[in-house]
Amino acid sequence: METFVLQAEQRNAVGRAENKRLRREGYLPAVVYGGHGEAVNIQIEHNAMLRNLEKSGFYSNILDLSLDGKSQKVYLKDLNRHPSKKIILHADFQRVEETVELNIRVPLLLVNEDLCEGVKQDGGTVSRLMTEVEVTCLPKDLPQAIEVDIESLKIGEAIHFSDLSLPNGVKLTALLRGGDESTSVVQVLSPKGLEADEEDSLETEDASEEIQEEESAESEE
Repeated sequence: METFVLQAEQRNAVGRAENKRLRREGYLPAVVYGGHGEAVNIQIEHNAMLRNLEKSGFYSNILDLSLDGKSQKVYLKDLNRHPSKKIILHADFQRVEETVELNIRVPLLLVNEDLCEGVKQDGGTVSRLMTEVEVTCLPKDLPQAIEVDIESLKIGEAIHFSDLSLPNGVKLTALLRGGDESTSVVQVLSPKGLEADEEDSLETEDASEEIQEEESAESEE
């Protein structure tokens, strides 16, 4: 598992105006909380955080946060981005305790996609319905990814939550919260099915246009 180290500094001033000042100076306002410690407001170099976020493993790894000369284990709990600019507005980190389960999102890694029966033999298309899932586990059991083998998947078939092969000690958070085991994460669609979907969409658009034309004609009268 890749190791990520974040350098952070404690910040005392808080509030919207202070956060804007930090961003102008190239820093990201953040907070670290959980475990036996109190919540601490911190600041991280913005561009350093951006570089880390470009690595997919950053989201699903336990991170080393260096603060005031001491290192603590954390994971990225929440991230607030600007809606249109490449700017991180705020980040939340939660402390990791070895004996306490954590909830964290990990990527789904498709295996044998190039050998998928529904694609090779029948010309189907792989449709990824999910790219990640949230898992609950102890830090020592945290996987980098959940592998999903789709080699034997045929046209019209799907892989569901209940089909996922999870490492020992790892559970799907959605199922712990009462989610549906039949929820699909990936499926193979037929070309005909795709064409049918497109035709349905065109028919819906045509019907909508006809209604609009009729309403327009009535209003003119």
